[in-house]
Amino acid sequence: MHGWIGWLARNPVAANLLMVLLVVSGLIATTTIRVEVFPEVPLDEVGIQVTYLGAGPEEVESAVVTRIEEAVEGIEGVGGIRATAAEGSARVVVELAAGADARRATDEITNRVEAIETFPAEVERPIVRELIARNQVVDVAVSGAVDLVVLRTQAERVRDDLARLPGISLVEIVGAPPYEISIEVSEDALRRHGLTFDAVAGAVRRSSLDLPGGSVRTDYGEFLLRTEGQAYRGNEYEDLTLWTRSDGSRLRLGDVATVVDGFADADLHTRFDRTPTIMVSVFRTGDQSVLDIAAAVGRYVDRARARLPEGVSLAIWRDEAEVLNDRLSLLLGNGATGLFVVLTLFLNLRLALWVSLGIPIAFLGAIALMPSLGVSINIVSIFAFILVLGIVVDDAIIVGENIHR
Repeated sequence: MHGWIGWLARNPVAANLLMVLLVVSGLIATTTIRVEVFPEVPLDEVGIQVTYLGAGPEEVESAVVTRIEEAVEGIEGVGGIRATAAEGSARVVVELAAGADARRATDEITNRVEAIETFPAEVERPIVRELIARNQVVDVAVSGAVDLVVLRTQAERVRDDLARLPGISLVEIVGAPPYEISIEVSEDALRRHGLTFDAVAGAVRRSSLDLPGGSVRTDYGEFLLRTEGQAYRGNEYEDLTLWTRSDGSRLRLGDVATVVDGFADADLHTRFDRTPTIMVSVFRTGDQSVLDIAAAVGRYVDRARARLPEGVSLAIWRDEAEVLNDRLSLLLGNGATGLFVVLTLFLNLRLALWVSLGIPIAFLGAIALMPSLGVSINIVSIFAFILVLGIVVDDAIIVGENIHR
C-alpha cells in the first residue's frame, strides 16, 4: 500500500493519535456548535413602517407609499420594492441586491425617508429597520376565562420572568390587543363650556408631558430641575386641567369627556382549547441553543403553574425543539442500537465492534469541522447525517472485512 493510508497502516501509533484527535476535537465542538431548528438565512431586506391614522388605503398609497418609493429608488444596493397600503398604515419592504452592504443600505434608506417633507401632518414618524429572521422556539399559552386586564397582566409577568432566565434574550407577547387610553369628548359639554375639540386636544397635549427645567448651582452642588406631568392612567388624564379661572375654579378633562382606560378596538381574538388566550413567544438569537431554551421554558412553566391566580393556566404549544429532538433520536437510535445489533448477526464480533466504533469517530470528525464552516446542528444537517450513515456503514464493512481477511 502506498500513500497516507499505507503509511497509517504501517504506523498504528499515528493512526491512534489521529483517532484521538478526531474524537477530542469533535467532543469540544459539540459544546460550541450552534443548535437551531432551521439554518439561519439572511433576509437582505429593509422594512419601513408608517402609521397614518384615519386614512384609507388609497390615501395611504398616494400620500405615503408613493413618496417613499420615489425617495428610495436609485439607492445603491436596492434590488426591488414591495409595498402594502392598508387602512391607517403602510408597510414598504426594500429588497437588497445580492452582495449589498445591508448596514450601509439601511442607513441610506433611513436618511432618504426621514428627509421627506411632503408627508401629511397626521403621519407619524416612519420606522426603518433591517429585517432579521427570528427563529421561534416555543410558545407559552396564558389562558383563562378572566378579564382581559388580568390575562394581559399575567402574560406580561410570564414574559418578564422568561426574559430574565439565563440563555433567553427575546420574548414577545403575541395575540393581545395593545393598551389604549381613549378620550370620548361630549359635544354638549363642549358647547356648555365654550370649548372646541382642538382646544381640548391642545390642552391635553400641553399638560400631559415631562419637561426638563435646567439646573441650579448651589453651595451643596448642582441640582437638576424637571417637571413631571406625563399621564399614564385613565384617572390621571381625567384630572388634567383644561382652564383655570381667577377665582381658583378649574375645568378638568373628566368634566367634558369620558376617559376609557383599556385596549385598542382591534379585530383580534386568540383562543387555546376554546379558552381566551394570550401567547408569549420565545425566540432564539445569536448562538443560543434551541434545546436549552425549550428545556428552560419547560422548567419555568412547571414552577409557575403553582403561583397563578385562579382561572389562569399555562401550557406549552408549538415547541419547535420537539422536531429537532425527534431527528436526533432517530440518528442516535439507529447508530446506537440498530447498527451494532445487526452487524453482530452477520460479522465477526470483534469486526462488528470496530465497524460500529468507526461510525461515531467519523461523525465526530465531521462535527469538529462544522463551527469553522459555519454549519449548525439543525434538521437539515441531521438529515444529512442520517443519509450518510448508511454510506459510512457500507464503506466501514467493506474495509473491515478486507482487513479481517
